[in-house]
Amino acid sequence: MKYFNIRMMIMAIIAVLVLSACGSGGGSGDSEKASGDGDGEGGGQTYEFKLGHIAPPDHIWNEAAQKLADELEERSDGRMKMELYPGGQLGSDSDMVQQLETGSLQFAFITNAFLTSKSDAFSAWFAPYLFESYEETLEASKSDVAKKILATLDDQGLKALDYFFSGNRTMMFREKVEKPEDMDGLALRVTPSPALEDFYRSLGVSPESISLPDVYQSAQTGVIDGMDMDLDAAITSNYNEVTGYGAVTNHMVWPSVMIINKELYEGMSEEDQKIVEDSMSAASEFATMKRASQEEEFKKTLEERGMELYEIDPALFEKYTKEFDEKYKAMDPLIAEFIDTFRK
Repeated sequence: MKYFNIRMMIMAIIAVLVLSACGSGGGSGDSEKASGDGDGEGGGQTYEFKLGHIAPPDHIWNEAAQKLADELEERSDGRMKMELYPGGQLGSDSDMVQQLETGSLQFAFITNAFLTSKSDAFSAWFAPYLFESYEETLEASKSDVAKKILATLDDQGLKALDYFFSGNRTMMFREKVEKPEDMDGLALRVTPSPALEDFYRSLGVSPESISLPDVYQSAQTGVIDGMDMDLDAAITSNYNEVTGYGAVTNHMVWPSVMIINKELYEGMSEEDQKIVEDSMSAASEFATMKRASQEEEFKKTLEERGMELYEIDPALFEKYTKEFDEKYKAMDPLIAEFIDTFRK
């Protein structure tokens, strides 16, 4: 009898353990957290993303990043959450691209200028005087050829899905320059990118790739005669104090490219892929059009600080533009298609 009771107790304990194990395993898929490695089955997975970029927290880039985070969370009913790392907290463009390739970073905004080192096709965006407005530029970014340019990164562990646009390029000088020929022999700070540097070399300029933190002092001490810069940076970095003249040429657009780790993207359900794509599109339009609305405000701010702003007739740059087009169209069929599509 005693043996029977002991046996019954053991069987009861085993039954409790089995039921407990079944209960604990039933809902694990519903609460699974992903940092870029989820299976996306059924569109019900939750995600915790990180996004990095090099712009400061008060820049339009970070507003675009916050808009993307908000859109992802809203469109996914809270399943997709994103932490932002602005100001180069995760490193340079090069550093973040490596992190995207390995999957340790899920999203990043990368400058088009840097991406020209990964794929020649991105140089198409730097064709001088190709677009007359932010609206035109935004529309062009949705075109088939613009998407083909994004797809050139597909074999590098990256999925580039969209663009947005911050301030167009202007020219700022220590001494007033009124025509292209006046630039011959000048040293100007130019963002490192073959396309930008080639354009300025054609003007007789010596392009200097000085890091942004050193630009102010370089202009102040006369190491450089000016810079290729956007109005946003001129205000936030007080470049008006060391370059008193600003030619608002808007000679090139300034794209930022929205990128996600390719393995993460391809592992998502179609529903979640669409949420990511639609969220990026919303962030792109928001940031680009907000920056467009700030143009006159930024000009006014710089003028109030004492900078003389003026225009240089785009027609004076026609021969340099033609030279750029001929060289870069021969470099890559996508560049030729892009320029031929949008050159008026």
